[in-house]
Amino acid sequence: MAGVVERRSIDVVPDAERHGRAFSQFTLWLGANLQITAVVTGALAVVFGAPAFWAVFGLLLGNLLGGAVMALHSAQGPRLGLPQMISSRAQFGVRGAVVPLALVIVMYIGFFASGSVLAGQAVGELTHLGDTPGIVLFALVTAVAAAVGYRVIHALGRVASLVCALAFVYLGFRLLERADLAELLAERAFSFPVFLLAVSLSASWQLAFGPYVADYSRYLPRSTSARATFWWTLGGSVLGSQWSMTFGALAAAAAGPAFVGHEVGYVVGLGGAGLMASFLYFVIALGKLTINVLNTYGGFMSMVTGVSGFRGQRELGPRARAGYIAAIMVVGTAVALAGKDSFLTSFKDFLLFLLTAFTPWSAINLVDYYLVAKERYDLPALSDPQGRYGAWRWRALTVYAVGLAAQFPFLATHFYTGPLVDPLGGADISWLVGLAVPAVLYWLLARGDTAHIPERTILTAPPATPPGPRGTGPAVATGTERAAEAEAR
Repeated sequence: MAGVVERRSIDVVPDAERHGRAFSQFTLWLGANLQITAVVTGALAVVFGAPAFWAVFGLLLGNLLGGAVMALHSAQGPRLGLPQMISSRAQFGVRGAVVPLALVIVMYIGFFASGSVLAGQAVGELTHLGDTPGIVLFALVTAVAAAVGYRVIHALGRVASLVCALAFVYLGFRLLERADLAELLAERAFSFPVFLLAVSLSASWQLAFGPYVADYSRYLPRSTSARATFWWTLGGSVLGSQWSMTFGALAAAAAGPAFVGHEVGYVVGLGGAGLMASFLYFVIALGKLTINVLNTYGGFMSMVTGVSGFRGQRELGPRARAGYIAAIMVVGTAVALAGKDSFLTSFKDFLLFLLTAFTPWSAINLVDYYLVAKERYDLPALSDPQGRYGAWRWRALTVYAVGLAAQFPFLATHFYTGPLVDPLGGADISWLVGLAVPAVLYWLLARGDTAHIPERTILTAPPATPPGPRGTGPAVATGTERAAEAEAR
């Protein structure tokens, strides 16, 4: 068991512990997206007014755009060997990174809760215990799997990618036996606002993975091609999500009001009764377990990252790890039980809120990594508030605040609608503004501020102050250290 339970938390993964191939990102993200919440996300586009034909195209466009941003984050993992949000300290400061981290933690708890609602329905039917015990039981299993860590997460991804793919093929055939595909796609009336809603729903789905996607690529060998990591991540995530969302859009178009509020029951009902129904309930629970373990693990990493910025903590013991994960489970389960009766409307607004919060963060992180720092970071300094990145980097924090504020005039949710939404015909383009404004502004402000950027990536802290030959200075780097630094250039 010692070789299975993960020892690393927010510390750098040493080269000696790296393993795997970039293809592992494909199976992980395929399995994570072939699941019931993605089905519901696709259905939302139809439930809120889009014809199935335009819903499918809008969802595809959003998945490709958001997936490309998410996959660019994934490519950072092998290079840095760090959880995604730790690298944010290079932009926001060792302590300043707690600002986007707070919203990230809210995201994880929200996704844990929404996933537990749907999975709880499946577990409740499978065990005949009902929804509430099903939610609690599912949350407990999720917490245990997250505590084991990285290896079990990838194992779940491989199993879920195969089992869920077979189940969705079967369900697709069953849906087309009940409904005429040509009839479902016959309505072609185009409405720009609802088309943009479909794009925004799937884009937000992909962008929400950005704050933790590198957590699952950081164990890949440092020599792993960034291009391979990008394409395998993009391929798995877009294929899995578009497959699920297309099924959801068609199912909602075929079922009409019968789908709303009975998502799990309708999907299982397509497959039949008896043993097949039990198998489909298991598939739904398995798919949700895969993604909820990612959410719990990511929430744990984000909480540790936030706390460690103030405590100077780099490693975490088993008890502390269990405590963080238990906290996420308890809060997420409470939210799930409180909101399970108004799921669809709440989930749509939650997704759009996430889009508002994370597009500025993604823009700043990617512009800094690829255009300003050009992949050169001082990894030890990311844990030192007195180091080259400092405790608070106000330039990035200001740009982040401007990026958030710039979106509100264009935001359309159930509880708030910006003043520029009506002139645009009701279209929500806040996420486009949230990407473009902070990206351009941060690049303009940061491109000349390069004094804190090292000439090459620094992997380890230098020795204390050992004398060099004749005591004239620090010792010369070893051949191993020079080779590691050369490889990281």
